Amino acid sequence: MSEEDFENTPLAYAIDNMILIHRDAHFGGSFPIMFNYYKNEGRGIFPEFDLRRIEELYELEQEKETNLSVLVLSGPEIEKIGASRKLYKQLRALYEQGNRPGMKKTIPILIADLILAENEDLPGAIEAIVAEKGIAVPALIELLRNEEFYSPFNPGYGLAPTIAAQCLGMIGDKRAIISLFEAIGNEDFFSEDVILSALRNIGEPAKNFLLNVLRGLPLNNDNERAAIALLNFKEDQEVAATCLKMLNEIDLDKYLVLATYLIFVCEGLTHPSDRAAFLDLKNRSNTPKELKREIEAIAKEWQCT
Repeated sequence: MSEEDFENTPLAYAIDNMILIHRDAHFGGSFPIMFNYYKNEGRGIFPEFDLRRIEELYELEQEKETNLSVLVLSGPEIEKIGASRKLYKQLRALYEQGNRPGMKKTIPILIADLILAENEDLPGAIEAIVAEKGIAVPALIELLRNEEFYSPFNPGYGLAPTIAAQCLGMIGDKRAIISLFEAIGNEDFFSEDVILSALRNIGEPAKNFLLNVLRGLPLNNDNERAAIALLNFKEDQEVAATCLKMLNEIDLDKYLVLATYLIFVCEGLTHPSDRAAFLDLKNRSNTPKELKREIEAIAKEWQCT
C-alpha cells in the first residue's frame, strides 16, 4: 500500500498508533488476542481504546494484507515495542533460571510475578512478596524507582510501581520512606493515593520525616509534597498544629499552593484555641480570597460535627 493509499484510509488518529504499539508489545502482534483481552477487561487495558476501533483496525489490516505497524509506526515507536519485548524476554529468563518445582521462589521471581500478574493472580502475588517482609524491601524500592516499568507498553502495563508502593506500605519498612516521597507528584504514577496510604501505614517514622521536610528552608516543591502526604496524618495534633504555625509564618500569596494544602491539614485541629487561631486567618487582610473560602468550608464542616 502506498503512502497516498494510506492517507485515504480511516487510520488517521494518533490513538491508533498507541493501539498498534500496545498490540505488538503485549499481544504478539495479534488483534484477536488483544480484542479478547479487552473484552474480558484485563488488568492492563487502556480505557481510551474502544473495542470497535480494535476490530476496525483488524479488518483494515486484513483488507490491505499489510501489517499496519510496519506501515505507520515511527522509528521511536518501534523502539518502544523492542524495549518491551526485551523486558519480557528478561523476565522469562528469570523463570527459566530460578523457578524450579519444589523450590522456594526467590525475590526476583516474586517481583516478576508481581509485574506479570493479571487480575486473578495479583492478590496472591502481593501476599507472597509481602510475606518476605524486610527481605523484599530493596527489590520493591528498585521496582518503584525503575522508570521502565512506568510505561504502559512495558510488562506490567505501567502499573507495577503502584503495586510495589502498595506492598511497601503493607510491609511498613521505614527504608521505603524516601522513595515513596519522591514518587509524589510523579506524572507517570497511576495512583498517588497508594503512595500516600503507604506512607501513612509506615506511621511515626514517615510522619517525622514529612514534618522535617515540611519545615525545611528554602520553601520549594518538597514542602508542597510533604504537605500533601501529611493530609493522611491530619488527625495527629502535632501535624495539624505544625501546619497552622506555618500558615502564620509564610507569605500566603507567594506560597498559595503550599498554603492551600496546609489549610486542608488544619481540618484535623481539635483544640478550641487552635481552631480559633485557624479561623482568625479568614479575618486577615493579607489572606487571599481563595484561602478564605477554604477556611470557611472547614469551619462549616466543624459546625456539622
